[in-house]
Amino acid sequence: MTFPRETGRAASGVGAGAHWQANLDLSFERRDGRTVLTGNLHKGPLQVQKALYPEGGGTCHIAILHPPGGIAAGDRLSVGASLGGGSRALLTTPGATKWYRSEGEWARQAVRFDVLGDAVLEWLPRENIFFDEARISSTLDVALSPDAAYFGWDIMSFGRRASGESWRAGCFELRSAIRRDGRLLWSEVANVDAGSGFAQSPVGLAGMSVCGTFVVAGYEVANGLLAECRQIKPARAAGRIGITCVPEVLIARYLGDSTEEAFDWFNDLWAVLRPALTARAACPPRVWAC
Repeated sequence: MTFPRETGRAASGVGAGAHWQANLDLSFERRDGRTVLTGNLHKGPLQVQKALYPEGGGTCHIAILHPPGGIAAGDRLSVGASLGGGSRALLTTPGATKWYRSEGEWARQAVRFDVLGDAVLEWLPRENIFFDEARISSTLDVALSPDAAYFGWDIMSFGRRASGESWRAGCFELRSAIRRDGRLLWSEVANVDAGSGFAQSPVGLAGMSVCGTFVVAGYEVANGLLAECRQIKPARAAGRIGITCVPEVLIARYLGDSTEEAFDWFNDLWAVLRPALTARAACPPRVWAC
């Protein structure tokens, strides 16, 4: 599915005409042992494919679609989901999210999740690709009840390496927060200017182009499980990795030059962590195989 002005946006990297103002609000409830998508309100080009149950009715898989294919200057996207007690949902995207260059305006995305009761939410999107000169603002807010849990990752490619393009100009603002019963468990804030030396700094990208973070919140990870995760290495072993735990949160970091390497490593960690923490085997969404 395409929209008429997408071709111009992709070619120039600048939004033509009115900007996209898109909202998506989802609600899930557990009914008769099944997680049901009970609310699906959307405005603008944010939609979902049908609810899928590749691992049975207990977990609902949803792919979030943004038909324009990229986020341009001036666009504002908002995604929210609420999970009732006992429900389990896995949300993903069918492909990479492209952030186009800007001549001044910011492109913004806000994600908000409310996870109630003993619900479990998994937010496992494909990577973000930042075009040169992109100006990006991204926020993530996760509110967990005392018994809820969250799995989520974020992979960012600074520039289009396959096209020989680096991220030489532009800005990136990030704010992420996970709270449990109102208490802050984990937070990350970044305000990066591409011209600041971030790409080469040893406390930035250290000359690499891809970074990723995988967070599991709501569990106390045992030392044995943490040690098992630390034995898992990227197949090509080209990137730098690290895993640590703070109270009720496990954090895995990737720094390298391959979005696929980051994605595959996070998948391997998920395949170990999910069954150990939820007693459910990892079941990759079907859309990843498309």
